[in-house]
Amino acid sequence: MPKKILPRIKAVAAADKPLTLRVEWSHGGENLIDVSGVVNAFRAFAPLRDAPDLFARVQVGDQGTDIVWNDEIDMANDTLWRLAQEQSGATMTAEAFQDWRKRHAFTLDTAAQTLGLSRRMVAYYDQGRKPIPRVVALATRALELS
Repeated sequence: MPKKILPRIKAVAAADKPLTLRVEWSHGGENLIDVSGVVNAFRAFAPLRDAPDLFARVQVGDQGTDIVWNDEIDMANDTLWRLAQEQSGATMTAEAFQDWRKRHAFTLDTAAQTLGLSRRMVAYYDQGRKPIPRVVALATRALELS
């Protein structure tokens, strides 16, 4: 299996929306990435939650392998790349999710129960209103094999 090489971060800046970053990658691509889920989930990022001025001071770390806000707060490029893929729909599109659901004759309720999610979240994925996380895409693939 070939080694997967993640692109490095070429440039980063805080975007207009709170807790959102504009990331330019070494391969030439650019993504707007909402990092609010990560920032709100981990205590290490607590200083960023209520300090937009600190969040705006984001910089590319050494070698483009992370971003940093200060000596104590950083985020790895693999985390940012995963979020970018999920939020862009690269992991699974709404159409692919709908196809999966229809192939198994799942209603929104049965899909939710099968995946261990709320019906509302499954409806969001089905309608394309929310990006489908990698873990959900992987679960649908695993269920294809069973």
